[in-house]
Amino acid sequence: MYPQLLSIQNKAIKQLITQYLDVAFGNFTNNGKIAGIEVKKVPVYQGGYNQKILYISKVEIGISKSHNSPAMEISQIIATVTKDIAQYLSQHSNHLFSIRIVPPGEIHLQLFDSTLAAWLQTLIISPQTRDFVNNYADHLSPNCFTIQYAHARCCSLLRQGHQEGLIQCTPAPTGIENSVQSIPWLDGDQKLYLQHIDESFLIYQLVKLVDNLAITNYNSINWQKAGEKLSQAFEKFWGSCRIWGEVKINSLELAQARLGLVMATQLVLKSLLEDKLGIIAPREL
Repeated sequence: MYPQLLSIQNKAIKQLITQYLDVAFGNFTNNGKIAGIEVKKVPVYQGGYNQKILYISKVEIGISKSHNSPAMEISQIIATVTKDIAQYLSQHSNHLFSIRIVPPGEIHLQLFDSTLAAWLQTLIISPQTRDFVNNYADHLSPNCFTIQYAHARCCSLLRQGHQEGLIQCTPAPTGIENSVQSIPWLDGDQKLYLQHIDESFLIYQLVKLVDNLAITNYNSINWQKAGEKLSQAFEKFWGSCRIWGEVKINSLELAQARLGLVMATQLVLKSLLEDKLGIIAPREL
């Protein structure tokens, strides 16, 4: 149903965006469209929350005049390079994101709903990290209780969804492992079912944390704080976006999509707790 977006080992959207930009800049530089400029590594970062997933590339930071540069003004060079790179991306991005130029030299890349659906699906079918024995409440950490509670809550909801036949999961001896089905993320118009503001904010936090988890030796990240932000976003989502009752009866696809979002949250929290914080990811409290 969904295109192959990311490999199982590489689930960070920022890495995907960076790869596209590197190819675009490499193509531009190799073709030598403007002589006398130097193109350095261009930074990419996730934009602020606006109910959409946006990445920003500051092209002007990566461009400077070389010693043999023509008399063309640097501002004109930046505008030309930005336009050409944006055009290249729009022709080769496989409809993964929309592209907008923001003068003087920024490219804004906004993910389409179909791209987010593919990313979420890739996330929930990923292999799990290691399991722990006796994975229960006696392994709780006072400092990370909020994160561990959110993880256990996710597991509880997934067990209920599995038992009621809303989602099909691979059960492990200690709980739900991962999805074995394609979640209906998109409606007939290729829009995400998950349009509530608290659903969108949870997805935003998921994307941000997965981007950070993919960075090697990024010691400046406060993983506990990052986990708390995701946990708080999940609690807000769960408080306002129901799965059972009328939602389950009247909109089965929405209920399944919300359970898929719960599963994505559980997997990211599990990775954060075990791999970054070095503590248990409890399935029950």
